[in-house]
Amino acid sequence: MTDVDAIRIAFDEGSITTLRIVLALILLGVALDTRVSDFARAVRHPWAIIVVVVAQFLLLPAITFALTLALDLRGSIALGLILVACCPPGNVSNILTHRAGGDVALSVSMTAVGNVLSIFLMPVNLAFWGSLHPSGRDLLRDISLNPFDMLLEILLVIGLPFVVGIFIAHRFPGFAARARRVVGPVAFLGLAGIIGVGIASNWAIFTAYIGLVVVAVFAHDALALALGYVIGRGARLSQASVKASTFEVGIRNAGLGLLLVFSFFDGLGGMALVAAWWGIWDIIAGLAVAAVWRARTGVSPSADEPVVAVESAR
Repeated sequence: MTDVDAIRIAFDEGSITTLRIVLALILLGVALDTRVSDFARAVRHPWAIIVVVVAQFLLLPAITFALTLALDLRGSIALGLILVACCPPGNVSNILTHRAGGDVALSVSMTAVGNVLSIFLMPVNLAFWGSLHPSGRDLLRDISLNPFDMLLEILLVIGLPFVVGIFIAHRFPGFAARARRVVGPVAFLGLAGIIGVGIASNWAIFTAYIGLVVVAVFAHDALALALGYVIGRGARLSQASVKASTFEVGIRNAGLGLLLVFSFFDGLGGMALVAAWWGIWDIIAGLAVAAVWRARTGVSPSADEPVVAVESAR
């Protein structure tokens, strides 16, 4: 069997363009559900936001790096996990926080801040941790990754739709409220379709190599969720806020990672497999955690009140 580091997964330019559009719509959906007041809330109550930002952009990439060394992963698989760890959260984290009975208003604020910061921190984080990895750095050197080119890509896919969405939400709140009910679900169905078609088109590669990433993705996802929970508890956040921090740290926008794999890494086998499987498993694991949490703790009053306040303000 060919080394997974030498595998390239086919994804034509039209599919990459479609993926860009779908991801931009996902971020537009996040922005339509975001208000300037969410950033004001972060300024007024910074502790929970700071805790999650530290976990997302400092601790999670560091723990991921350690995991790749502990599992002695091939370079492309290690880079895939590091890439996913550097991705921002998406509004799936808001949905799971709601299902778990957590603080949805705080979750939305965390998602907004996390996506803005990721525009600048994601390329730097990936270049830093990837260059430290003993086998991954050779692949990065061969690809000659330019963080500035990646920054422009992320600005196009995250920054532009985010700014447009917030503007629409601020100026046309009624339209934004109706649009976000359609944009988010349609975009996620589109992403699921793209991943499904990509797997089907590369079925032989997927079945031959998926076993190499299943354990790594399972362990990585579990660590990410556990980190969000532990840091929330360690910071003495309320139970509802701990639920929000768990999903904000544990849920990553693997679709963005997949786009970057095809845009900058030429469909590098291990990276593409990790990003694709992470996008599937992450939602399955998140739904399971949310269901167990809600069954055990129900909806906390501290979670409901901010949601009511946010919805009434909107």
